[in-house]
Amino acid sequence: MRAYQFDQFGFEHLKLVDHEPAEPRRGEVRVRVHACSLNYRDLLMVRGHYDPRMVLPLVPLSDGAGEVVEVGEDVTRLEVGDRVAGAFAPLWLGGRPTRDMIRQTRGGPIDGMLRTTVVGDETGFVKVPEHLSYEEASTLPCAAVTAWTALRDVRPGYRVLTQGSGGVSTFAVQFASRMGAQVIATSSSDAKLERLRELGAAELYNYAEVSDWGKRVAKTGGADRVVEVGGAGTLQQSLRAVNPGGEIALIGVLSGAKAELALTKVMMNAVRVQGILVGARADFEAMNRAIASFDLRPVVDRVFDFEEAPDAFAYLARGAHFGKVVIRVA
Repeated sequence: MRAYQFDQFGFEHLKLVDHEPAEPRRGEVRVRVHACSLNYRDLLMVRGHYDPRMVLPLVPLSDGAGEVVEVGEDVTRLEVGDRVAGAFAPLWLGGRPTRDMIRQTRGGPIDGMLRTTVVGDETGFVKVPEHLSYEEASTLPCAAVTAWTALRDVRPGYRVLTQGSGGVSTFAVQFASRMGAQVIATSSSDAKLERLRELGAAELYNYAEVSDWGKRVAKTGGADRVVEVGGAGTLQQSLRAVNPGGEIALIGVLSGAKAELALTKVMMNAVRVQGILVGARADFEAMNRAIASFDLRPVVDRVFDFEEAPDAFAYLARGAHFGKVVIRVA
């Protein structure tokens, strides 16, 4: 089995190594990985910014999809030939998570998917929609499930605000528009805004030119749900944009992790700020049913070969991508 791992923080320490493959035990399956995708979390993990005390060495990447090639005794959910993806938090099957469940996540602190084969409990894998390629399916476990969870209970007529054009945001535009919501999208690029329009966004703001976009959104009808991926640098604008009684789904820290929060804006407008940590396996399965029903295809910006994995990290770090960056493994 070949795998990428790092034993010190920094992209320069990401190395391709050989490991003796494990044998599936009772209840476990072996998955031949065909493709993986990258998230901003993975950059933070390799750089040591996510958890500087992370136990190393570590195989990175939470997201990957492949084919079941071997099953252990008493496996009942999966069989050889099934097309699957690894769940982000393999122990979180549904309902409210426990601390133990959300401390065991792929790509840190447990080994991730950037390897040729993975052996694990069958409960930690989910069948993927048949109409998707492995490259497309590899984008689902983190970004897609996060967007799906952030948009829970969105109904026709809702106004949903998204930020930027990364994986979570492009999925959010696709999901929300198919749910009947009016999507408001922001980006610093007019070209990317036009692509977001093609995905379903109806109201567009270039935040490089419109610095008070939160106020502008409020004047045009506000947002009932904000998919907040920016963090410290955008939270105040989101509070200006969100309607009384609305919700900010707090997901990312692209522009910083620490912010001064105007508590009066939260209290006096009855705004709910909800932290989103991807979702449970049950959320993943419900989302896949919706993706199949919508005939939705993830937005893949670029596909790198397995040997080019370090280049994929560098490409994502430049921030010029639209949608997901993928590594083809098999």
